[in-house]
Amino acid sequence: MKTADFDYHLPESSIAQTPAEPRDSSRLLVLHRDSSDVEHRIFRDLGLLLQPNDLLVLNRTRVIPARIFAKKETGGRVELLLLRRRDELTWEALVGGKGLNAGKQIFIEIPQQPSVPSVVNSLHAEIMGILEGSERLIKFSEPIEPYFPKVGNVPLPPYIHEKLTDPERYQTVYSRDVGSAAAPTAGLHFTPQLLDELKAKGVKIAYVTLHVGLDTFAPVTEDDPAEHKIHTEWCELPQETADLINQTKQSGGRVVAVGTTSVRTLESAGQVTMDDGRQTVSTVHGLSSTVSPFLGPTNIFILPGYQFKVVDAMITNFHLPKSTLIMLVSAFAGREKILSAYETAIREGYRFYSFGDAMLIV
Repeated sequence: MKTADFDYHLPESSIAQTPAEPRDSSRLLVLHRDSSDVEHRIFRDLGLLLQPNDLLVLNRTRVIPARIFAKKETGGRVELLLLRRRDELTWEALVGGKGLNAGKQIFIEIPQQPSVPSVVNSLHAEIMGILEGSERLIKFSEPIEPYFPKVGNVPLPPYIHEKLTDPERYQTVYSRDVGSAAAPTAGLHFTPQLLDELKAKGVKIAYVTLHVGLDTFAPVTEDDPAEHKIHTEWCELPQETADLINQTKQSGGRVVAVGTTSVRTLESAGQVTMDDGRQTVSTVHGLSSTVSPFLGPTNIFILPGYQFKVVDAMITNFHLPKSTLIMLVSAFAGREKILSAYETAIREGYRFYSFGDAMLIV
């Protein structure tokens, strides 16, 4: 298995620049793993494709307005992209700017009224340490969160060039737990009305939280993907969700993960449970199954050959070539089937990446 095995050519015109309106008007490609058959649907058709007693698992993380502009003591411009909070004042961040070594002070720009230019005020930060590449450990003079409404900007992926007029369009309608550097984009297609329709049909809804890091979208640069250093992200699968998973498995329903972030959380919990000699997980419908709550960091790396322990079906967007995400969906459906489905999607004019269309893999 080589990283190049997960490459494909995508015309730039296929990269979605704006979200679909309304959210559930996105297209939905349905891939049947057993037959390789493909259906073309609209996302709001999801209720026709799920069954009563299926369990839909959603990631309720909320994106931090993590793109912040600052200035050096010399007046030079600095751009910060907050990644992870270490404590009340300290963050890991990507920094754009020269000479940002340990000990350097930077001053946060606070926008004023339109008629008044940005000014430098008392809010500042110090570079505490150099991490990998352009990542730095920075310590603010006071908590940054209260300033987010004034200084924070939505950190859209670099392949999106259009300005986002409504920042909430890069949040899911059920987002709650602030902590992500990027949105769990498979969930962007849901509307409150669609969720209500699914519940009325008998589809159960459960929630996990995984705070998405930018490394999620980084291409794998090693020739052998197994040598790739996988990122670590914080996630939680609460007791209520564990109970619903176990009930669903025991009654013959399917656990349908919304997005690769939900998949990673579910399978992280499944791994821990499998490693515990007191408990077992079975993905065979009708057999006794037990998944336990999970809380903490995960660096699970799902490659072809992985045996899924919890997830029975997944909703996902179309992913970047040679990324860990296309490897994950290939592990679930088969690399050849995924690449063939991607070729079909390109030919049929589907929109790709964060604001693009969706797949349902069953």
